[in-house]
Amino acid sequence: MPSAFNPQAEAEIYCLLFEQYETLDLMGLVEFLFRLPRARLHYVSRGGGMVDSRQGFAVQTQRLERLPENAVLLIPGGQGTRPLVRDTAFLRDLGAWLDQAACCLAVCTGAALLAASGRLDGLPATSNKKAFDWVRSVNDKVAWQPAARWVTSGRFYTSSGVSAGMDMALGFIADHYGRAQAEEIAAHCEYIWHSNPAGDPFASRSGIFR
Repeated sequence: MPSAFNPQAEAEIYCLLFEQYETLDLMGLVEFLFRLPRARLHYVSRGGGMVDSRQGFAVQTQRLERLPENAVLLIPGGQGTRPLVRDTAFLRDLGAWLDQAACCLAVCTGAALLAASGRLDGLPATSNKKAFDWVRSVNDKVAWQPAARWVTSGRFYTSSGVSAGMDMALGFIADHYGRAQAEEIAAHCEYIWHSNPAGDPFASRSGIFR
């Protein structure tokens, strides 16, 4: 297992992309994370090359082989997660990368990929409320939290849908760099941070409490 994330060292942030990922799941967090001191962002995929989001935003990626020390793995959600939860080759590689990562931030249905890898077994996690039933069906060994803006389980962070990932990213920053740093970044971006991870205004609207 990797050592704990060290905010005093250079943070290597690896954004793991796949076809049909959700653009804001990536770019919302990137806007905040790139402002961290001593942070370097990398855009990667399993095979490398150009990867298109669901909205048609194309990113040139490098092939990911192994994560270095003090790496943060960012996994967006999106429609592309659906086939990947059944892709054994992808899940094998994902499991290796998760075992190498000092921390993992999974946005929206990106949590389904963590769940499919088995790395969330027995841990609390959350995901997009509109897709919650599907995400929960991927792995019933996860302690799914139906009402949460984001959930922290050791080195794993999972968020609710799309924009909730931005709140989670600021939560990660507050945990490791201090709340003042998170608030400064949010203010610089003129973003109103929903800083209570348990404050989920969308859970009751989704019908998951039936």
